[in-house]
Amino acid sequence: MYNFIDAGICFLCDKYAIDNFTLRFAICLLGSFPLNAILKRLPDQRIHLKCTYIIFMCFVFLFGVMNLASGFRTLFISSTFTYLITRFYHSASMPHINFVFVMGHLALNHIYAHFASTSTNTNINSQIDITSAQMVMVMKLTSFAWSYYDGNYLMKEEFDTQLTKYQQSRAIKKHPSLLEYYAYVFFYPTILTGPSFDFVDFDSWLNCEMFNDLPESRKPLNRYHQSERRQIPKNGRLAFMKVVQGLFWMVLYSVLPKYINIATVLNSSVFMSHNFFYRIHYMYLLGLVTRFKYYAAWTISEGSCILCGLGYNGYDKRTGKIKWDRVKNIDIKGVETAQSTRDCLESWNMNTNKWLKYYVYLRVSKKGQKPGFRSTLFTFLTSAFWHGFSAGYYLTFATGALYQACGKFYRRNFRPIFLQKDGVAPTKKKWMYDYLGDYVIKLSFGYMIQPFLALKFKDSLKAWASVYFYGHAIVILSFFLFRGPYSKKVTNFCKSLQPKEIEITNQKELEKNISQGPGVLSDIIKDKIAYEKQNKNTSEDELDPLELQEMNLGIPNIDDADWEEVKEDFNKFIGEYNEWKDQKGMEIEEENLSKAFQNFRKELAETANNASESTRKMSFSGYSPKPASKKE
Repeated sequence: MYNFIDAGICFLCDKYAIDNFTLRFAICLLGSFPLNAILKRLPDQRIHLKCTYIIFMCFVFLFGVMNLASGFRTLFISSTFTYLITRFYHSASMPHINFVFVMGHLALNHIYAHFASTSTNTNINSQIDITSAQMVMVMKLTSFAWSYYDGNYLMKEEFDTQLTKYQQSRAIKKHPSLLEYYAYVFFYPTILTGPSFDFVDFDSWLNCEMFNDLPESRKPLNRYHQSERRQIPKNGRLAFMKVVQGLFWMVLYSVLPKYINIATVLNSSVFMSHNFFYRIHYMYLLGLVTRFKYYAAWTISEGSCILCGLGYNGYDKRTGKIKWDRVKNIDIKGVETAQSTRDCLESWNMNTNKWLKYYVYLRVSKKGQKPGFRSTLFTFLTSAFWHGFSAGYYLTFATGALYQACGKFYRRNFRPIFLQKDGVAPTKKKWMYDYLGDYVIKLSFGYMIQPFLALKFKDSLKAWASVYFYGHAIVILSFFLFRGPYSKKVTNFCKSLQPKEIEITNQKELEKNISQGPGVLSDIIKDKIAYEKQNKNTSEDELDPLELQEMNLGIPNIDDADWEEVKEDFNKFIGEYNEWKDQKGMEIEEENLSKAFQNFRKELAETANNASESTRKMSFSGYSPKPASKKE
């Protein structure tokens, strides 16, 4: 079938020497803004009209602009599977099976793209592009399945206490119609780049319930019905500023890679002709230029969501300001001024961090139990598989795990040196620590992400070898100092420079002198010292609330590894599997599958019998599935 949009884009690319993919991508990103200006003005009550508009415009992007008919098929298979399994398969295993299917489907496409990239006869641009869109959809589909499962639990009071406040706020209590569901998964402003968001946010926006807390005076008048007000507040100026920012990053990324690129790093004859100081800073600049691409895409997508109203995140009655950060995916300032690995990862790809935390890390462990090694390992593998199968991803993530451990060493031992006796207020020299930390993080991340850009194992090692593996050398030295045979001496030396520890030491010395004297006060001090010795199980550093287990981008903190806990967690897993097998779990799941098929056939028959009724038309609106249970 002739595609006049594709023909026009190809003509422009050939005539003006424009990169084909970049032009198509820009059209989809920027084209969503005028489309959103229409979307936000559709009648608030016309839910079906808004859903139809969203799906149709997504088809224009996928079939017309991107020319990705095969890509649509990929997205359709995963999304339809999730719809059917959540609708008809009433089992406690439902979200797990859904996760395995959609992640497996993504993995197959990653593998195809990986091997196709070695073929000179295969054009994989479309495959890589749709795989990126599929990565976003995987987050949507897995979170949808878990949220619907939680919604069924909330229907039963006895399970209410097993859900966290976050899970209760995300729960889907009623299965959406097919039209609303596809409008959610094929939401055109975020279909290619994200960010991902939960269905409850989309549903709240679609029904305009999201804006209930907004005063009527902040809602614009309806141009055609002056007595009515539109629910979505004005936000054109903020959305425009996001576009300007995004275009700024886009221009930088379109120009700078010509001068700063991974090919230069891998060209030994050119790169090694410069000194070591130049090479490590070149890697930092390469990482910075690479980030511009993500800054552009995520900033423009965020602006598009703001314009249509989905970015609305509440009204502050005290200040009278509206928050528009519901789907914020990147904190550029936080990334560029981070003083630790943890701070940098928290500000990067924020919605992916949220997905890995709430729908992977906390879901692997049983309800009511603290996540252990199993959760950590599974989250790490999920993040790596989600990104792809190139060796560079795994090298980068593994190095990131080492970085997090080193970051804790330095935070615990060096940072307190620049804090006052209370351990909170900064000293006059704290700026030195801040600037040094910022500088070190920039160079460290420049080194760490080289495999993420080189992708191949040999190229990754070649890039690191060009700077003598200095990043890993520092990691080894750090572990030797703080976990080696001289760790106690090193730690004590650092404490001798910390104002808070100096104050504690002086206080203990004073208490010791008093305890050696006569009197009632001496006896009290002796009892205090004895009690502190008896109950000293953990150090103050280990209780630092800022250093609780984090799983940003699925990168674990290996410094927290407890191999006894690993063994215990593994034995628990084996025990749970044996318990499931003894309870004839497979037979139960086969029975649930049979029931699901019967429910599906029944609904198709009802739809066929009522085909003449305009209210049916496969909306599935009349079906109300029963709650999932552990017994099924």
